[in-house]
Amino acid sequence: MIQESESFKAVEAFEPEATRREAGIAESSRANRGWWDRNADEYQIEHGTFLGDDRFVWGPEGLDEVEAELLGDPDELKGRDVLEIGAGAAQCSRWLAGQGARPVALDLSHRQLQHALRIGGSFPLVCADAAALPFADGSFDLACSAYGALPFVADPRAVLREVRRVLRPGGRFVFSVTHPIRWAFPDEPGPEGLSVSASYFDRTPYVEQDEDGRAVYVEHHRTIGDRVRDIAASGFRLVDLVEPEWPAWNTSEWGGWSPLRGNLIPGTAIFVCVRD
Repeated sequence: MIQESESFKAVEAFEPEATRREAGIAESSRANRGWWDRNADEYQIEHGTFLGDDRFVWGPEGLDEVEAELLGDPDELKGRDVLEIGAGAAQCSRWLAGQGARPVALDLSHRQLQHALRIGGSFPLVCADAAALPFADGSFDLACSAYGALPFVADPRAVLREVRRVLRPGGRFVFSVTHPIRWAFPDEPGPEGLSVSASYFDRTPYVEQDEDGRAVYVEHHRTIGDRVRDIAASGFRLVDLVEPEWPAWNTSEWGGWSPLRGNLIPGTAIFVCVRD
C-alpha cells in the first residue's frame, strides 16, 4: 500500500560517472528504481508545473492527449479500464479518470507514487516492475506509457509481452520514448547539441555509476527498426508512429529538448499498437 510521507527527506548528493557499458535486466531495474526514488522530489519540483496535476502530456514537446487522441475518441474512454505504466505522479491517470475511465497507475518507484498520493485521486496506485505486471490476463481495455519503463529496461519485449497479456483483444497500447535519433547527438539543448557525436547504431546502454562501478541509472537505446521488431515479435500490430513537432508556444527546455533542437530533429517517438 502506498502511504504519503509527511516530509521530503534530503538525499546526500554525489556525482556519478557517465559511461556506455552493458547493463542487464536486474542491474537496470535496481539502478532505475533507486534513481527515481532518490530523484522523484526534484523531478516533480522541476517539471510539475509543465506536467500539471491532471494533464496527459506525451513528452517534452507538450503534445497533449486532448489534441492527439492516440488512445482513441475521448468520448469513448468512459468506463474503460486503463493501465498507465511508469505513471510517476499519475498525471495521465488523473486526466483519464476525469474522462470517466477507470485507470490504474503503476510505477517502479515508490517515491513517485507517493507524489501521486500527495496530489490525490480515487484510482489504485501499484508499485511493480513493468516486466512482471501483477494483473490477470485480459484485465484492461487500454494501456499507456508516457516515457515510462520502455527507455529504462534491458528487455523491452518482456514488457511488451506482459502488456499484451493484460490487454483484452482489440486493446490498444500507446507508449512514448526518446526518439532514437537523439542518441546520435549530445544531450544538450543548445547549438552544441546539433552535431552528431555518436553512432545511431550503437546500442550500448548509457550508464551512470558510483565510485564502486555500480549502476545508479541506466537507459537503453533502440533504433526505430528495433522498436518496430520488438512490437511485432511481442504480438502487437503497429498502427501509427508519431514524431511530435515542436510547437511555437513551447519556449521551455527539458534536458536535451529545446525549441532550437525541436525545430530540427525529433525528440520523441510515440508508438501506437493494437492487440488483435
